[in-house]
Amino acid sequence: MLKKRVEEVLNEQLNREFYSAYLYLSMSAYFDSIDLEGFAHYMKVQYQEEMAHAIRIFNYVSNVGGRVTLKAVEQPKGTWKDVIEVFEETHKHECFITNSINEVLTVAHEEHDYATINMLQWFIGEQVEEEATVLKILNQLRMIEGKGPGLFMLDREMGQRISNVNLENPEQTTN
Repeated sequence: MLKKRVEEVLNEQLNREFYSAYLYLSMSAYFDSIDLEGFAHYMKVQYQEEMAHAIRIFNYVSNVGGRVTLKAVEQPKGTWKDVIEVFEETHKHECFITNSINEVLTVAHEEHDYATINMLQWFIGEQVEEEATVLKILNQLRMIEGKGPGLFMLDREMGQRISNVNLENPEQTTN
């Protein structure tokens, strides 16, 4: 049985993952509106990954006898100054999610909930990858000052991202 305190922080994290998905979908819409289809595609794939993260937590809470509590998802921002600002916000958000997962892990340790600690290890590794990927893109955008032929080339590269998300069984999702 899942301890109440762990259940509460997992439900909070679940809501944060749904917000992350919503934020990235909003960023995709922004990119569509400025004709950066590759970046829009990249963010749609990111949306799918965040949904898989949420479902992974959802399934875990249910499987260990907890109760999933869904909350309203806050409306995300819808416009940005430019592509650099989008990825600055993305990096800041991923750092926030990393800190949030670390807080959940702290509670699991305090409650001696070893199953949850084990489950969260996947998220820890995932966040290292998420932050590194976003920072790489952000650094490339800064090199090209977010414009010109470099932006066109990067947009084409972003459009090549392949989704490996399995929402039915998120444990089978590969990134």
